Amino acid sequence: MRNDYFTYIMSNQTNSTIYVGVTNNIERRALEHISGNGAEFTSKYKINKLVYFERYTEIKDAIAREKQLKGWKREKKNNLINKMNPEWKNLMMD
Repeated sequence: MRNDYFTYIMSNQTNSTIYVGVTNNIERRALEHISGNGAEFTSKYKINKLVYFERYTEIKDAIAREKQLKGWKREKKNNLINKMNPEWKNLMMD
């Protein structure tokens, strides 16, 4: 059986704050953040849109990518999101 792991980026409604995370269940985790039951940071800043994700088969790769993205400046993260999702739509809605 194949396991999937995800590195993801979520944003608030105005795209002024973003959050980078990793999970083995992207739908469940995004819904946790949206409902305010995710990380304390996402609840505080009303993070409610999944705007970017990458899929991995190895958890170590997903975690390494999460660490890499967290080390990037905001502009570089914005450019990454813009390539996949230029309108910053909530990918949970698609």
